[in-house]
Amino acid sequence: MGYYQIKKKQIIKTDIDTLWSFVSRPENLNKITPNDIGFQIINQSSEKMEEGMIITYKIIPFFNIKTSWITEISHVSKNKKFIDHQLHGPYKFWHHQHIFKVINSESTEMIDIITYMPPFGVLGDLVNAFFIKKKLKNIFDYREEILNNFFQGK
Repeated sequence: MGYYQIKKKQIIKTDIDTLWSFVSRPENLNKITPNDIGFQIINQSSEKMEEGMIITYKIIPFFNIKTSWITEISHVSKNKKFIDHQLHGPYKFWHHQHIFKVINSESTEMIDIITYMPPFGVLGDLVNAFFIKKKLKNIFDYREEILNNFFQGK
């Protein structure tokens, strides 16, 4: 049973304030999540992202099984970083860092670092090797494409 990490970097052609305004609004997660995840926000403890914010979702993470996922925003540094981690959900452990670096007045680097542990012990490690890791990579590739298209159109 192990921890795994996925890192994704991308340059987004927009200024940091515009990007932060977009990513700090939980409702925009729907726009950057593939439809097959069945992503739906059920509840959020505040409208604006802040430390301690709790967000409850329904998702279909794998095997077409709908489940609840509850995350907490545990750290916010405006225009620089925020962290969400799972309180309850499909993973044994989930920690997601979102890091932002200004490139220039028209471009921002966004770095996602996702550290996770699949459920089901050794079986989860096998499922990760053949399925979960690929699915997560596809989700973040999709987000990259959507964000690039969204901000190029602005």
